[in-house]
Amino acid sequence: MAISMTNFTTDQFALLALRTSVITLDPHNILATNWSTTTSLCNWIGITCSVRHQRVKTLNLSNIGLSSIISPQLGNLSFLVELDLSNNSFHGILPQQLGSLRRLKLLNFGYNKLSGDIPTWIGDLHELQHLILKNNNFSGFIPLFLSNMSKLETLDWNDNLIEGHIPGEIGRISNLKILHMACNRLLGTIPLIISNISTLESISFTDNSLSGIFPFFPRSS
Repeated sequence: MAISMTNFTTDQFALLALRTSVITLDPHNILATNWSTTTSLCNWIGITCSVRHQRVKTLNLSNIGLSSIISPQLGNLSFLVELDLSNNSFHGILPQQLGSLRRLKLLNFGYNKLSGDIPTWIGDLHELQHLILKNNNFSGFIPLFLSNMSKLETLDWNDNLIEGHIPGEIGRISNLKILHMACNRLLGTIPLIISNISTLESISFTDNSLSGIFPFFPRSS
């Protein structure tokens, strides 16, 4: 029981650190009023716990107007499978501690004000299926580690400041269904190898500085 309680406390401290960071930037007072230590964190708004371990499994705080940096302590939510902080005003860079969330299948930071290069620790999240970073201020180049993310189905980085060429390594993401990189600063040509991804359902590279012949995709957009 002591170990179980320790793990539960670890999750609680991680979430309370996030609450503290946004306490004055929570316009609807959702975390201030609902995330109380007098109730089980599994009953807090935006939290779902696993039935077996009673550890935090999903954290969904989308669309509630929060404004803060991303709390590094979120990296202690070791059972987290889905992290969705989209449609808020989070800013700054993504903390390295999130690289410890090795169970993550969904990471959604879309529609925030985050910046910096795409961090290399994302390449360590081998269970990740959906990586959504659209409508932020991420810069730098498309990282080559994407080719090792074999379970990735959604890669949506529309509306950022990503630059440089599109690496052919993206063509090795064999389960990719959605590939969106519109409205960035990409240049050069789209590698033909991407057309070999048979699972692709939607692809968008509009509003970049690309040239050449656009490869044929049966269901491109």
